[in-house]
Amino acid sequence: MEKENGLPHKMTMEQRRTMKLSGVMEVISFDLKHVLLRTNLGMLKIQGEALKIKKVSLDNGDFQVDGTIDSLEYADVKKYQQKGKSFLKRAFR
Repeated sequence: MEKENGLPHKMTMEQRRTMKLSGVMEVISFDLKHVLLRTNLGMLKIQGEALKIKKVSLDNGDFQVDGTIDSLEYADVKKYQQKGKSFLKRAFR
């Protein structure tokens, strides 16, 4: 898949407590247990506990989340564009 915005997609995680990303294009939704992002390589769902967004800079694609990170799931954007279903229901199933 090609990069949509020309920014590199990079991820670093420290002790499952802090995750830094580049290549983030949009924060779709977030709460204490889920974060849904659109990156230049597809949708990224982050699940965990006590998640807090510490940094968002969409101009340069930087993003940081702190908390207990339990899982990461990438999906093609088309998965979230199915007709007849709520976007959030598809994202957090």
